Amino acid sequence: MFKKLKEIWGITTLRKKIIFMILMLAVIRLGNIIPTPGVKPEALSGLFSKYGDNFGLIDSITGGALKKMAIFALGVLPYINASIIMNLVTIAIPAMEKMSKEEDGRKKIAQITRYFGMGLAAISATGLLITFRASGLLVENSMLIYTSVVATLTAGTAILVWLGDRITEGGLGNGTSFIIFANILSNMPETGKILWSTLGKTNPIGFWMVILFIVLLLAFVVYVNEGERRIQVDYAKKMAGRSAYGIGNGSFIPIKVNLSGVLPLIFAVSVVQFPELMIKTFNFGGIWVKIGNYLSLTHPVGATIYILLIFFFAYFYSTIQFNPLEFSENLKKSGGTITGIRPGASTSEYIRNILSKITFVGAGFLSVIAIVPILMELVFKTKIAFGGTSLLIAVGVAMEVLRQVEAHMISKNYQGFIK
Repeated sequence: MFKKLKEIWGITTLRKKIIFMILMLAVIRLGNIIPTPGVKPEALSGLFSKYGDNFGLIDSITGGALKKMAIFALGVLPYINASIIMNLVTIAIPAMEKMSKEEDGRKKIAQITRYFGMGLAAISATGLLITFRASGLLVENSMLIYTSVVATLTAGTAILVWLGDRITEGGLGNGTSFIIFANILSNMPETGKILWSTLGKTNPIGFWMVILFIVLLLAFVVYVNEGERRIQVDYAKKMAGRSAYGIGNGSFIPIKVNLSGVLPLIFAVSVVQFPELMIKTFNFGGIWVKIGNYLSLTHPVGATIYILLIFFFAYFYSTIQFNPLEFSENLKKSGGTITGIRPGASTSEYIRNILSKITFVGAGFLSVIAIVPILMELVFKTKIAFGGTSLLIAVGVAMEVLRQVEAHMISKNYQGFIK
């Protein structure tokens, strides 16, 4: 292991990329501790005790910056939301889809996404400002303070997006994903400390059982996240004189088991928690409090709705992301056929059936990693400060960085990191 690490450090290109990413990580962590001017940091604890469960995922993705109300409190979430919306719009609008297939069009869409992301960041900052003002968390109520808070939080997101682009260009993997990955890992020491203080001292056996569950869940996420269904494809060989050219038999097209990634989890938890968030924000009483309790993820009704929404969004996003009819047409144009399946409608129907089955397995996988932490909280009567979303992001980014390192090592000495 240490020999491999020494080889990695000995490759100049890799060493420069690693040093660059470490420097960028230092800048990100610095922005996560610099407080936003105009907000009372000492008064935020009461606010987060009220909204803790609703803001837990966001605080994890921002590396604790939201709880400290640092200048990077919004993180890259507004930009991610803008990217998701733009992807859906690109698929829904033919003109945008045509634009996405051209180099200049993709650049224009990327620029629109950035502007849209900054707009969402300004809206999110304004929402936080309204909450702070209602809770008395501002140093004073003046237009200068209002403008300062919104401008600072929006600029924080803009800086993070810019840093993400720089990491993508000069580092390993996607920069935006790496920022989220680094923030999630930065919360792990505090998570372990809280888990030990709330469970380890009173129930050591329960503590180590939770640790074992986490390790097994992590292994399960890695196993399924890397799983794929390979569809055997045969390509017709072209004759040129007496010679045959073409790919021939033995090719395959992989379809990921977790095709929709982490998006169904994000959408589902947002929909389920939105009513509860509104009830707390506007202090609704009576029957609304009961509705909020029913929609809690720890309640059987809320958990059931959560799982159903995960399945719904998994099927919705996989259908958008992978079009069986388009796949069938492209395969036919390239001279390929699926082994034992006729080209055209039969191929499209075959792919649709496979996609439906894979999506069901992927949605079941997402449901398991979403519900297990919640069940662990109920069983051990303690707060488990991680979720399936965080695990999926962490595993995905770690595997991508590992693949990048592997590629550099193979290009250098024909021997990868994993032997």
